[in-house]
Amino acid sequence: MPALLEVTGLRSGYGRNEVLHGVDLRVPPGAAVALLGSNGAGKTTLLKTIAGLVPAREGHVLLRGTPVERRPANARARAGLCLIPEGRGIFRRLTVRENLTMQVGRRHLNGTLEKATARFPRLGERMNQLAGTLSGGEQQMLALARALVTDPDVVLADELSVGLSPVIVDVIFEALAGLRAEGKSLLLVEQYVERAIGIADYVYILQKGEIVFVGEPSQCASGVVFARYLGASA
Repeated sequence: MPALLEVTGLRSGYGRNEVLHGVDLRVPPGAAVALLGSNGAGKTTLLKTIAGLVPAREGHVLLRGTPVERRPANARARAGLCLIPEGRGIFRRLTVRENLTMQVGRRHLNGTLEKATARFPRLGERMNQLAGTLSGGEQQMLALARALVTDPDVVLADELSVGLSPVIVDVIFEALAGLRAEGKSLLLVEQYVERAIGIADYVYILQKGEIVFVGEPSQCASGVVFARYLGASA
């Protein structure tokens, strides 16, 4: 199956420090890919490079077969890439309503609010509240609502469950499963390994800036893969 998002030979980093050393990765249409790795492996850097927040030094980022690695981040977002960064990625001094308005504009606001609140009813109760005063879980719901209202083709999700209660983690993963059911492609970086591979079609493991394993979730069921590459069993 042709990839909707494909990364080939990707190198990037910060200053003189190269973090990614020739990464290859594919996300097929409508598929969920779990990107796993220990702290410092380069997972966040990979997502930021795909999204255009960190420049690629070498290699290609292909969206529907078209190279986008030279396009700025806003152009990639318009083309169908949506990064939900670690740490929420919201405008804390704006209200919930204003955050959503910035994503789609006033012309489409009513439909946007309906879609966001249908998935996250709690946001409907907080529309006029400053985003920075929301709970951590509510802030993550607002961040994830971006992926609902901008209708992207590929959602890049970076550690959405960090600092959240188990109940809110369930809500977040239900939303991700809903996006996948709608035909969106997902690339997930997630601390809850079992939850990530539970909705994934494919698993990639990144180690010191290089892909060291590519396979399906069933290949990870015994824990041998995690013991070998992550130093722990699932």
